[in-house]
Amino acid sequence: MSAIGFLVLLVIAIVVLMLLMTKVKLNPVMSLFVVALAFGVILGVFGTEGYSFMDTLNMITTGFGSTLGSLGMPIILGAVLAMGVQDTGAAKSIANFFIKLFKGKNLELAPSLTAYVVSIPVFGDITTILCSNIANVLGKRKHISMSTMASFTQTGLNLTHAMVPPTPGILAVSVALSADLGLVISWGIVVTIITFFATWLILKRWAAKEWIPAVPEVTAEIQETNSDNVDDLLIKDKDLPGTFASFLTILIPVILIAGGSFVGMLIPESTPDDALVRTLVAIASDKVVALAMGVIYTMFLALGHKASVRKSNLDATGKDPECFREVVLNSWIARGMEVALIALLVTAMGGGFSQVIKSFPGINDLALLIQDSGVPGLLIPFLVGAIMMTAVGSMTTAGVTAVGVVAPMMDMLGLEPVSTALAIGAGTLIFNHVTNSGFWVVSKFFNLDLKQGLKYITIPDAVAGVIGFILVFILNTAGLIH
Repeated sequence: MSAIGFLVLLVIAIVVLMLLMTKVKLNPVMSLFVVALAFGVILGVFGTEGYSFMDTLNMITTGFGSTLGSLGMPIILGAVLAMGVQDTGAAKSIANFFIKLFKGKNLELAPSLTAYVVSIPVFGDITTILCSNIANVLGKRKHISMSTMASFTQTGLNLTHAMVPPTPGILAVSVALSADLGLVISWGIVVTIITFFATWLILKRWAAKEWIPAVPEVTAEIQETNSDNVDDLLIKDKDLPGTFASFLTILIPVILIAGGSFVGMLIPESTPDDALVRTLVAIASDKVVALAMGVIYTMFLALGHKASVRKSNLDATGKDPECFREVVLNSWIARGMEVALIALLVTAMGGGFSQVIKSFPGINDLALLIQDSGVPGLLIPFLVGAIMMTAVGSMTTAGVTAVGVVAPMMDMLGLEPVSTALAIGAGTLIFNHVTNSGFWVVSKFFNLDLKQGLKYITIPDAVAGVIGFILVFILNTAGLIH
């Protein structure tokens, strides 16, 4: 099959994938499996070598297994950490920090920046739930429309979800491209911070034009206030951990992974002592070890807040074990595993589909066609990420699938791993709509109907995605990101 024929078939496969998930309501994991298998078999029918039924099945299982092997534990540990962040009250303390930071002004930034930070190790839907109460309470207190709260809370959340490991999608992309995780984290933070505030400044007045009240069930006992007194606005739950201690739950994995990359670049390999230091740094900065350190720290943090942790766990599960250890050593893990299961399977099956795509022998011919078209090389991973997001409705799935298309082209297009990973991440922000479960979660918890969801979720994400890509492109062109 020619490169053009392959491209046409790939577009058809994406459309079918979208229809299976949206119209047929087939589970995303099975949708990916069916489309990947059919895609490979059809390639074989048209004479593409190595794409018999069994060849395709082997590709899928190989890609599934390798993706699960590299990302399984990080995803599980990230989910367990999410339970700890929720139960200890760390998310609420972080929100209070931002309320104080902005002195009670522009309070949409409190849940937004909380979501920005919390979403780095925590799954998007969980972050939405954690931050939605903050947004609803502050929205009611200061008469801020939920259109504003939704626009920027989910933008903050999705920016780090899309572009800052160890969230599963960008982590999977980075690993698949052999990109330096520390550099992806560091540049991802730089790009997303600038992008967030640029998006906020551009859309702030637009988002505030429509009045949408807070969720009544959440804010029934909350009274509006005209006060700008910070003390009147703070979340005053009992037994909240301190600000620094709360931030550490999230920052420990980030610092270890990012710091390891920079320390590794500074230490020479010339002497045995240096080699030992490099080995120790490599262990500490491993994504599994780093996330495990975050989990362990959060477990110790919970010891100082037993009552609130037990109450939060009871609210979440309906159970309160007799022994506190059961909460942190059993319930957190069980709840985390339940949350992680779908992410694990979708990510792994996305890896299977990617394996089928990138095994196509004529993928280099496709790269040549793109190269000859004069389109800037870095635009390709961005557009592929956007197309995949439009089709499959999951940032994680979109990113993992996009890698299968982009990775074989990188040398031909002159692409570097870090900038390519960030460009794919920016692309997965484009057209967040009804095929994404997160779209409906945000809509529900921020009191939006379908039309309002498309307005205050899809549009801000698209603006952020474009700005994010422009920044990555500029930094790459300047030689700062490789």
